[in-house]
Amino acid sequence: MINHPLSNLLSQTKFLENIAEQHGTPTYVYSKRRLEENISRLSSAISQSFTKHQIYYAVKANSNIQIIRTLKNEFNDLGCDCSSPGELFAASKAGLNMSDCVYTGNYESLEDLQIAYDSGAEINLDDLNSFKRLKTIGIPDYISFRLNPGKGHGQFKGIITGGKNSKFGIPKETIVEAYNVAKSSGVKKFGLQCHAGSSTLDAKTFSDITKQILKSAREIEDNLGQKLEKISIGSGFGIPYRDEEEPLDLEQLFQNTKRTFKDFYGEDNSSWPTLCIEPGRILVADTGFILTRVTGIKSSYKEFVGLDAGMETLMRPALYGAFHRVQKIGHIDENDTIIYDITGRICENTDRISEGYKMPEMKEGELCAIMDSGAYGYSMSHNFNTRPRSSEVLVDEEEVSLIRKRETIEELFRGCDV
Repeated sequence: MINHPLSNLLSQTKFLENIAEQHGTPTYVYSKRRLEENISRLSSAISQSFTKHQIYYAVKANSNIQIIRTLKNEFNDLGCDCSSPGELFAASKAGLNMSDCVYTGNYESLEDLQIAYDSGAEINLDDLNSFKRLKTIGIPDYISFRLNPGKGHGQFKGIITGGKNSKFGIPKETIVEAYNVAKSSGVKKFGLQCHAGSSTLDAKTFSDITKQILKSAREIEDNLGQKLEKISIGSGFGIPYRDEEEPLDLEQLFQNTKRTFKDFYGEDNSSWPTLCIEPGRILVADTGFILTRVTGIKSSYKEFVGLDAGMETLMRPALYGAFHRVQKIGHIDENDTIIYDITGRICENTDRISEGYKMPEMKEGELCAIMDSGAYGYSMSHNFNTRPRSSEVLVDEEEVSLIRKRETIEELFRGCDV
């Protein structure tokens, strides 16, 4: 058995077999307790160092309304970070006040901007041209712009969102111009946002990025002649996807951030901008796994395990080589292991959940769990090969609640009836 926050749930073979029988496979299984633990741990860590702070949950990680509602119920001050009209809808449906949310788009259409403006959410813009488009709709009192500090961070190339190869943000060399244009157009209050990468476990990385953000903040404030209301360091807070990885030290991260704020703004924290963060992965990734069934075993040039969950259910491994542990459900003989390529039923050779993965011998019909799928799992799933998307359930002790029905093949073609 792997060392994981959900190890106790994984050991309940009969319980998981009942979920599979009732809801089918593949099914996303989430732990309510772990969701509550994660938001409590994060809110406690940031509040120890910052009196003025705001947590915006990154809806893109998992937009299930019941997931958002669970986080909100545990931490009432939660806001949402939304990057599309659909994510604004999900936040609203989950019961959040739009004034507690922020909209961060990129290359937005006029329709996107109109919906964001009408929603009442704060607007964080990715480019000066975004502001010029927004001006044709209206001028909000408050705006922030997204900084590209010229460098980024992340577990691998596909999730590095800062630096000269990034499509996101305004270069630090030209960002002051955006604030000048916005102020001359009637915007009265400002913030600054930066999200430079994802899935990082080293607290020092965030110190380096925060220093870059505050350097730009000082330049902006000096030019505007006024203080910024909020500074968002984004997120990118990682989780251990592998047994040997250590969790991110959140207390150390915010202590480091506090020292950096002191260096720039002085000891009196009442004059500091509100520190904002936009966590997604660290709140939901390790709360969920995909319960999936072995559909075939194949001995070829390699040994293959075929699952009913492939790249259409979990896109991350095929998209950018992300790693997810796979746990066999039921009796495990650690002395009887085989090295497998774990794949799905999709007609693409990139359809791999894992390659060269050592695990106990698997047989057709057995269950296993693809771990840490609570973030960027269902939200990135798709219908390639005309496969309906999975169901989702929320586990609260012994109670299992269906929080999203499984799609049917017929539902995939509703839009063709024109």
